Amino acid sequence: MPSLRGRILRLLLRYQARKADTHAMLQQRRAMLEDAARRLPMPPRVDVCQTTIADMPAEWLRPADATTNGAILYLHGGAYTMGSCATHRTLAARIAIAGRTPALQPAYRLAPEHPFPAALQDCVAAYRWLVSQGIAPQKIVVAGDSAGGGLAVALAVMLRDDHVPLPAAIACMSPWVDLELTGESLRTRAHVDPVCSVEESRFHARQYVGGADPRAALVSPIYADLHGLPPVLIHVGDSEILLSDATRLAARARDDGVDVRLTVWEGMWHVWHLLARYVPEGQRAVDDIGAFIRKHLD
Repeated sequence: MPSLRGRILRLLLRYQARKADTHAMLQQRRAMLEDAARRLPMPPRVDVCQTTIADMPAEWLRPADATTNGAILYLHGGAYTMGSCATHRTLAARIAIAGRTPALQPAYRLAPEHPFPAALQDCVAAYRWLVSQGIAPQKIVVAGDSAGGGLAVALAVMLRDDHVPLPAAIACMSPWVDLELTGESLRTRAHVDPVCSVEESRFHARQYVGGADPRAALVSPIYADLHGLPPVLIHVGDSEILLSDATRLAARARDDGVDVRLTVWEGMWHVWHLLARYVPEGQRAVDDIGAFIRKHLD
């Protein structure tokens, strides 16, 4: 059963969702996300260092007790249209601490100003930059939440097809990997999801896909050939509309011979990891990701 804190927080999120203006302009939604992120306290003993990759802003999050010489490439969520290093800094920092590994967050370009494939191109550039800095691919784990989880899988597919050495592993939190929105849980979980709505998801998908085919493998990696990808960890809550994205991704990966572990968290919502400071399931999930990272970097 979910913890008491988890149940209370889910109720609060549902209450806030009912009050939210689903027709707010995208710039307003972006500002609201940035404002909410400022209220999340950073964990202690993590150095934040701004950098650039070509012309793309990025930042390093370096835990004081990092023990590996590898790196986590952290790809933030935000429905492919929102989010920044600031909105996901606390989550990336917690994962860096749990993995005892520095994390690099690139501020990839957002839609609709920059539709597909801009974000993916930026993520590939960040990965190649890490390698150019002397970090071996087998010492890199790519992690991401929501849209970032989709980008993490698409990144690996693109690297494989370009014959670039792959990272050691991939960790996905509530990955959004079907921009065509065909999953069964969009119907069966819509009434219990306290964070995401089908209407908003369709809006964000249109902005990102642009003129591309929503079933293209690099747009929606649920349709990709996943043969040869590194081990994948997938977390998803059983109270989110993207549940089917995660379960179908895991099934597709297994069918293609990928070492995959899927964990469905009872009573949890979309990327509950963000609230690890307040809900014990969030920190347990972060710790699980950290153990996965250490396993594949040691």
